Amino acid sequence: MRSNLRRHASAGKVQQLRPSTENGGRGLTDSLNHHVDEHTALLHRAFRNADGEPFYKDDRPWVRWPSNFGYVAWQTLTNNPVNFLLVFVPLGIVFGAIHANPTVVFILNFLAIIPLASLLSFATEELSVKLGQTLGGLMNATFGNAVELIVSIVALKNGEIRIVQASMLGSVLSNILLVLGCCFLAGGVKFPEQNFNSTVASTMSSLMAVSTASLIIPATLYAAMGSSNSQDAKQDNILILSHGTAIILLILYGLYLFFQLKTHAHLFDEESEADSGGDDSEDEHNEEHILSPWAAGVALVLITVMVAVCAEYLVDSIDSIVESAHISRTFIGLILLPIVGNAAEHVTAVVVAMKNKMDLAIGVAIGSSMQIALLVTPFLVVLGWIIGQPMTLHFEIFETVVFFLAVLVTNYLISDGKSNYLEGAMLIGMYIIIALAFYVYPDNAGDPTKTLWSMISRR
Repeated sequence: MRSNLRRHASAGKVQQLRPSTENGGRGLTDSLNHHVDEHTALLHRAFRNADGEPFYKDDRPWVRWPSNFGYVAWQTLTNNPVNFLLVFVPLGIVFGAIHANPTVVFILNFLAIIPLASLLSFATEELSVKLGQTLGGLMNATFGNAVELIVSIVALKNGEIRIVQASMLGSVLSNILLVLGCCFLAGGVKFPEQNFNSTVASTMSSLMAVSTASLIIPATLYAAMGSSNSQDAKQDNILILSHGTAIILLILYGLYLFFQLKTHAHLFDEESEADSGGDDSEDEHNEEHILSPWAAGVALVLITVMVAVCAEYLVDSIDSIVESAHISRTFIGLILLPIVGNAAEHVTAVVVAMKNKMDLAIGVAIGSSMQIALLVTPFLVVLGWIIGQPMTLHFEIFETVVFFLAVLVTNYLISDGKSNYLEGAMLIGMYIIIALAFYVYPDNAGDPTKTLWSMISRR
């Protein structure tokens, strides 16, 4: 294809350079065309054997294996434009290992995780090809949240509870406001109105409402206990509530998987069939995939290890960033880290929305948020319980209210099963407002209910 494009482009240039004299013009044209064809043929033969087959399909193993490795590596690295940021992966690891300036370490590893998240998503898609639409989508959502999970586990191990809580909340907000808003906006510019399965969307939004309640109840309990209990007693009660709530949320997520894959699979199968109708989906179905299951599995392991290393250096440099750049931990965890972790999902969701596959876009955006709220966050609470870190579901009142409003607006916009660009602009606008609010929100703001109860107790 590229050689044909070069040939047509070269022929066009020759046409422009053709002299007015007919015989002389023909001679010059024939000469240049012959040169272009010969050059193209040489490039074509450079990567093929004597039989005209590409080297990665050669019968000789010592030729086929290294050629196939190079071909697969090249196709994998060039599948997404953000992969040029991979140059920051070794730089981030080296600068982190030599304990360089923490600001430089943070920026390098921040940029390094973006292409790693993209490659993680790509390898997951390649591995999930043979699993079908539903299982493949579930696997995409799971590994799509792997970056947030790894960063949060590292932060939890280091006792950075605020970073973990902000990262989880920020990931949900990023998906249901920024990612979903960009999907509505990008798809709405191309299509006047887009439709999606309102039943599936309603099920997901209902579960998101339950997860919202799981954050409101601990904050309300903390406020209700007031100053009548000591700080240690209140913290113990919140831990008990958080541990019990986390287990219930995990059970609910397991029931949702059973609902999705077994008892009500027909709802999601209809969604998949709607997304896979038409000639475009047939072409995608017949499209040759780059990675074999084994290669995709190995890639997932290697990429996960590199993400873990970069995340370790990233989290270790946060304290210095907070002091030098005067940015709160809450803003870093709630806005910056989710942008890194959701970069690949963001691109995927917008691309499928522009293809009018809104069910898939909704599944990526809200499905990923629901998994963070019902699986990853409760898992981190249980993990903190195991390793002795006081990770709870008690968020500050301001954060809880923001989360509640975001879920409320999102549920209202998707309830009719239709979307347009104006709804997308609303979601993006709300996300920007929240980002500005958390930019000026200090880490030591505390809980306003403490001040309220102290005022009441004085009276």
